[in-house]
Amino acid sequence: MSGILNLILWLPVVGMIGVLVTPKGKDQLVRYISLGATALTFIVTILLYLRFDESNPNVQQVFQVPWIEQFHINYALGIDGISLPMILLTGLLFFICILSSWTITKSVKAYFALLLMLESSVFGVFMSLDFFLFYVYWEVMLLPMFFLIGIWGGENREYAAVKFFLYTFFGSIVMLVGIIALYYATGKGPDSFSILALQGGHFTDMTVNVFGTDFSFEKLFFWSMFLGFAIKVPIFPFHTWLPHAHVQAPTAVSVILAGVLLKMGTYGFLRIAFPIFPSAAVEYSTAIAILGVISVIYGAFCAMAQNDVKKLVAYSSVSHMGFVMMGLAAMTIQGMNGAVLQMFNHGTSTAMMFLMIGVIYERSHHRWIVRPDGTKGYGGIAAHLPRYTVVFIIGMFASLGLPGLSGFISEALIFLGIYQRFTTITVIAVLGLLIGAAYLLWMYKRMFFGEPSDEVKSYSDMNAREVFYMVPLCIAVIVFGVYPAPILNIMKSSVGQLVELMAQFQ
Repeated sequence: MSGILNLILWLPVVGMIGVLVTPKGKDQLVRYISLGATALTFIVTILLYLRFDESNPNVQQVFQVPWIEQFHINYALGIDGISLPMILLTGLLFFICILSSWTITKSVKAYFALLLMLESSVFGVFMSLDFFLFYVYWEVMLLPMFFLIGIWGGENREYAAVKFFLYTFFGSIVMLVGIIALYYATGKGPDSFSILALQGGHFTDMTVNVFGTDFSFEKLFFWSMFLGFAIKVPIFPFHTWLPHAHVQAPTAVSVILAGVLLKMGTYGFLRIAFPIFPSAAVEYSTAIAILGVISVIYGAFCAMAQNDVKKLVAYSSVSHMGFVMMGLAAMTIQGMNGAVLQMFNHGTSTAMMFLMIGVIYERSHHRWIVRPDGTKGYGGIAAHLPRYTVVFIIGMFASLGLPGLSGFISEALIFLGIYQRFTTITVIAVLGLLIGAAYLLWMYKRMFFGEPSDEVKSYSDMNAREVFYMVPLCIAVIVFGVYPAPILNIMKSSVGQLVELMAQFQ
C-alpha cells in the first residue's frame, strides 16, 4: 500500500491539470473540479490514518525509486507518527479552503490551480525521506504562495508577497548550505541524502574549516538548519514577515499559512535538525526555549496592541508557535507530545479564526475593530449575527486554551514537559496565557457587545456553505479538547523514539 502516499501527493496535481484545461469562462466547473480533488485527497488521508500502525515508531508506507542516480538522490516517501497528523490537517484545511474561496471571481482558474499546487507541495514536505526531494518541495511551495498573496491579496499585497518570499528564501539558502555540507560529510555515499540514514548523531565529533578556523560541524550546521526552520515558524526575531503576509493574503491563504505552513518549520526541527544534530540540539535547548518564551510574550503584547482583527490573530500565531518551540526544547515525552499536538490543534483553532474574519470581511470589506480615525469598526455583532457569534466564540476559546477545548490539553502537556528543565521559563510563559486571554476577550468585547450600528445591521448571518465548512473545525476543537487520544496515539511511538535519541546526548 505504499502507493497511497503517491495518491495523496499527486491527486491535487491531477486536479490542477483538470483546472488548467477547463475552457475559459467555466468558473463554476473549475470550483467543482478543485473541490472534488481536495475532497478525494482528504478521504485518502483518512484511509492512510486507518491503515497506520500506531505501535510502530518507524517510518511506514515507504515508497522509494531512484531519481538522480549519479548523486544518490531518490524519490523517497514515507510517514510516521509525527508527519501523519500534519497530513490529516493539510487534507482537511485545503478542502475547507476551496469551499471558503467559492466567492473568488478574479482569475478563478489561476487561483484554484495555484491552491492545488500548494497542497501537493505541502504534502511533499511532510512525506519526503530524501533531503534533496524535501528541499525541492520546500522551495516549490514558495511559488504558489508568492502569487496567491501578490495577486489576490490586499492593497499592499506586492510588498507582503516580496517580503514573505525573501525571508523564506534566505532561510532556504542557508539550509541548502547545510544539505550540501552533509552530502560531502557523508563521503557522497548512497545515503548522503537519506534523512533517515543521516539521523542518530553521526557528526558529533566532526570539524569543518571555515575562513581558516576549525568549527564543530554539528554545531555550525545545526544553526544553518535552525535558521531555515525558525524563519518559517516564525520565532522572534524572524517573525516580521508574518503579519504583513497574513493581513494582505486572501482568507484561504491566511488559513493555509497559519494552519499548515508555519508547522513546516517545527516539523523541520522534529524530522531534521534535532535527529541529525542531537548533540547540538541538546546543547542549545536553553537558547531555543528562551526564544520560544520571548515569542510567546512578544507575540501576545503585539496582538493586544492591534485594531486590525486579522493582524491580531496573526500575532497570536507568533505567540502560540512559541509554545511549540518551548515543548520541543524540553526534549521530554510530555513536552514533545504537547508540541506536536499543539501543531495540530493550533492548525484547527487558528483556521477557525481566520475563516471567521474572512466571513465578516466579505460583508464589511474592512477588518477594523477600531478604525484609524477612532470610530468603531465592528460592534454589537452578537445581537445581529447569532450563528456567526456562536462559531466565533468556539474558535476564540479554543485559541485561548479554555479547558474542554483543544488548545488547553496541548498547552498543558507542554507546561508539564518543560517545568522540570525550565522552571523560570515556565512561570514567564504562563503570563503569555494570561495576556492571550486578555487580548482575545478584549477583542470579543469590542466586536460583539454593545448596540449594533446601522452598518452591522446590514450584514447577513452565515449562510449554509459557510456553516458547512466550519462544522468540521468546530467538531475537531471540541472532540480533541475532550478526548485527544486519537491524535496522541498516532504520535506517541515516534515521539518516544525521538526523545530516546535526544536522551543519549543529554
